[in-house]
Amino acid sequence: RLMPQALQNLPGRLRSPVVTAVTAPPLIIIWVWVMYLGQCTKDVIRWPRPASPPVVKLEVFYNSEYSMPSTHAMSGTAIPLALLLLSYGRWQVMLTPPCPHPCACQPRAGRWLSLDVIAGFLYAILILVVFHPVVDLIDNFNLTYKYAPLIIISLHLALGIFSFTLDTWSTSRGDTAQILGCGAGVACGSHVNYVLGLQLDPPPHALPLSLSSLTVTVFGKAILRLLIGVIVLLLTKVAMKKATIPLACKIFRIPHDDVRRARQRMEVELPYRYITYGMVGFSLMFIVPCLFHFIGLS
Repeated sequence: RLMPQALQNLPGRLRSPVVTAVTAPPLIIIWVWVMYLGQCTKDVIRWPRPASPPVVKLEVFYNSEYSMPSTHAMSGTAIPLALLLLSYGRWQVMLTPPCPHPCACQPRAGRWLSLDVIAGFLYAILILVVFHPVVDLIDNFNLTYKYAPLIIISLHLALGIFSFTLDTWSTSRGDTAQILGCGAGVACGSHVNYVLGLQLDPPPHALPLSLSSLTVTVFGKAILRLLIGVIVLLLTKVAMKKATIPLACKIFRIPHDDVRRARQRMEVELPYRYITYGMVGFSLMFIVPCLFHFIGLS
C-alpha cells in the first residue's frame, strides 16, 4: 500500500497522466487510430472467438465479432501510455505504478484467448511508436488549418465506409463508426475552441503545472460539473439517435418497424453512429465547456 521510496524520488519532470482540454484531443487521436486499426485488423484476420464449450462465455452479445487482436487490450495499453507521454513535463504530480487489470482480466470473460490479448498489447505498442511522434503535428493541423473541419469529417467518414466493406455485419461495424464519430466531433470542437480563442495552452514558463489542493468547494464543483456534463451528453445522444435513425431510413427507403434489423444496414448504422457520437464529441469539447463558463463552473 505504501509507494516505494524509489518512486517518491523520481525526477520532477516525470509526471502521472492528467487529462486536460489540451491533452484530450491528441489522446483521442491516438485512441481513434488504435481502435480503428484494431477493428479493421480483426476483419482482415477473421480469427473466431474461443469455442464454447470448453470456454464458458460470460458475455455473448459480441459473438459475431472476431477476437484477434483484442481491442480491449489495445485500448487498455495505449490510453494510459499515451496519456503519460502527453502529460510529460506538463503536470507536477506523483507517478504511480500502472495497473495490469485491463489486459489481465480479458481471458476470464471467455471472449479472448491469451494470444489475442498478447497480440493486442504488442499491436498497441507498435501503433504508439508510429503515431506518437506525429500526433502533435496532426493536432496542430486540426486546430489551425482553416478547412480542417471539412477534411476531418470527410476523412473519418471515408474510413467508416471502408471499414463497413471489410466483412459482413457485426457489432464491430457500429463500434468503428462510433469511434470515428467521436474522434471527428472532438477534433472539430477543438478547432472551434481554437478559432474563438477559448482554449489557450499555458505558456512554457508556467509549466509544469501542479494540482490544487482538494477542498470541499473544489470537490463540490467537480461533482456538479460531472453531473451537468453527463446529463448534457446523454440528452445529446438521445436527441440525435431519435433524429438520425428515422431520417436515414426515410432517405434510403428502409423499413424502420424493426430498428435492430434496420441498423444492420450500412445506410442506417453508419450515419446514426457517426452523426450521433460526432455530436457527443463536439458537445464534450465545445458546448459543455461553454456551458460551464456561462454558469461559473469553468
